[in-house]
Amino acid sequence: MSKRGKKETDGGDALGQNPFGALSGLDLPQGQVDQTPLSDSVSPAKSAPKSKNRGRVDIKRSTAGRGGKTVTVISGFTGIGLPEKEKLAKQMRNACGCGGTVKDGQIEIQGDKREQIAEILTEVGFLPVMAGG
Repeated sequence: MSKRGKKETDGGDALGQNPFGALSGLDLPQGQVDQTPLSDSVSPAKSAPKSKNRGRVDIKRSTAGRGGKTVTVISGFTGIGLPEKEKLAKQMRNACGCGGTVKDGQIEIQGDKREQIAEILTEVGFLPVMAGG
């Protein structure tokens, strides 16, 4: 191999110096060290309120390919798995008093129940958007 294109990696003499050495002579105030154990302190993740925005979902009314029957289709879920979709679909079926299923990553609820479903999705933390007619 030729030495062409190779960079020197030994670091040189400049890296042996303390980068904060010049700050010692400036009479800066000493910082106070927190002496509380980590188990007693509250972590920032626990003290901050949990974000309620889980993303946008589309609520559509559809009759195509269903023999004229109206179905409410909820799609556009991001970051949510099949078990959580099934749990959410069950909650919607119970609240609306009708049938429904999870099919192809979408939740289908029988009937035009867009307003009731939008309320449920808002409570869970999604941003429901009425799409289509």
